[in-house]
Amino acid sequence: MAIHDSQSEYLLESGKEAEDGFAINQVHGNSQSRKLDAQCTRISSVCVVVGLFTLFLAFKSWTASSSHVQSSKCDDLNGGYRCQPEISHYWGQYSPYFTVPSEISSEVPDGCEVTFVQVLARHGARDPTAAKTIEYQAVIEKIQSHVKSFSAEYEFLKDYTYSLGADQLSVFGQQELVNLGASFYQRYHTITQVFTPFVRASGQERVVQSAQNFSQGFHVARVADKNASITDDYPYQIVVIREEDGSNNTLHHEICTNFENGQNGNKSDVGWEAQKQWVEIFVPPIRSRVNFNLPGAELTTSETIHFMDLCPFETVANPNGKISRFCSLFTEEEWHHFDYYQSLGKYYGFGNGNPLGPTQGVGFTNELIARMTKKPVHDHTTVNHTLDDSKDTFPLDRILFADFSHDKLVLASHKSR
Repeated sequence: MAIHDSQSEYLLESGKEAEDGFAINQVHGNSQSRKLDAQCTRISSVCVVVGLFTLFLAFKSWTASSSHVQSSKCDDLNGGYRCQPEISHYWGQYSPYFTVPSEISSEVPDGCEVTFVQVLARHGARDPTAAKTIEYQAVIEKIQSHVKSFSAEYEFLKDYTYSLGADQLSVFGQQELVNLGASFYQRYHTITQVFTPFVRASGQERVVQSAQNFSQGFHVARVADKNASITDDYPYQIVVIREEDGSNNTLHHEICTNFENGQNGNKSDVGWEAQKQWVEIFVPPIRSRVNFNLPGAELTTSETIHFMDLCPFETVANPNGKISRFCSLFTEEEWHHFDYYQSLGKYYGFGNGNPLGPTQGVGFTNELIARMTKKPVHDHTTVNHTLDDSKDTFPLDRILFADFSHDKLVLASHKSR
């Protein structure tokens, strides 16, 4: 694993451009400008996901109290996104933040107190990647240029205009992270009333914006808390770690050359091979039905999957997370099969199914251990020692930490030992 340090840090003030202290972020997709409305600073709806949102806690003897819960139509402080969960929770990594049901109580045990909290979160919901948005648009253009007769439930495609952007957070995705920051504050209010989290982000724009939105939500919750015992020094500083060749980054996965280029660890060799076997089972009947209802389209296997992808991406492109019309074109069982398809790609691409998958999360795991033990990191992994050897960019005297990354790195960190 060829790793090198570089001077890669810079400090960013979260929401600096907002005069009133509330970050209003603007992102662009296609020719359409999107702005997170000031109303989106509300904390009435908070989303938390297990699997892309990880908390590491330390306890000591005490008794904790619970925080107030507020709800909105689709999002709940405890449950996250809940519109049509029978399908929306089965979109793989494209699902909005939600809490996975568990028989283990999330309450702090009697006689204990939370003394340390670390959140590692994926960025919020986004547009498709630049490459995928081109492919998705091509599918729509193919349908509209070849299909002359649309069955009833597909009729909307006749006049449908593709308007998804590329790579940026959607307004809905920005709100997810505002909500997450407020949820984080309320859930651990016994220490968030006194301490401010140390925040880092990997360098891609949507990840940095997610850290800003999280900080905004945390700030809004603190301002609303009359029992907060600390003067809120907002906007908070964010350490941003560049995603560039030659720069170590524990919040980014494309660093290990043996993984990216090696014969045994390449995602396309391992993850895709696993997915391909399942594709041959679950896609053919879907493809046949879709092509029957869209005579002349003749969608291929990959185009059929792209057609399904439009459901989650169209949903999170709506500011309120309204379920897309694409979603009803597929059955609940088919969405479960789709979810398994995405899970195969992640497990064999970046998890325990890949010989080198979990190793990419070792650097972050070592940083977590360093924070909990308050001892410096000593390793030769993806850790950027230019940053981690400095108390300004990697302090060991804090008890609240929030790091923002990508789903692949979060999964690798989960699986690293």
